[in-house]
Amino acid sequence: MAEVAYVVRWTETAVERLEAISDARVRRIVYDRAGALARDPERQGKALLGELDGFRSIRAVGQRYRIIYRVQRQEIVVIVVTVGLRKEGDKRDVYALARKLLKQGLLK
Repeated sequence: MAEVAYVVRWTETAVERLEAISDARVRRIVYDRAGALARDPERQGKALLGELDGFRSIRAVGQRYRIIYRVQRQEIVVIVVTVGLRKEGDKRDVYALARKLLKQGLLK
């Protein structure tokens, strides 16, 4: 049976966060890593818990960057909702940003 390829879509917020990465090489690695989600996205990364239940996260550029995404099986779509640095305890932490966007109703 052939593997189904998912369409990877980016939210406006995720595009803005990607474009905010000043290092072009890092930006390309993050973009390519997100593109790899087209193949078997639910086997990649980890499922998030708590407020971000229903979302998944994968690492990019070593341990530093995270890509937070949601898989929509019915539509065969992966939606990249945000990308950014993992800085635990920092208000700019990618998970803190995702929780804030969720509370504002900007993540679905």
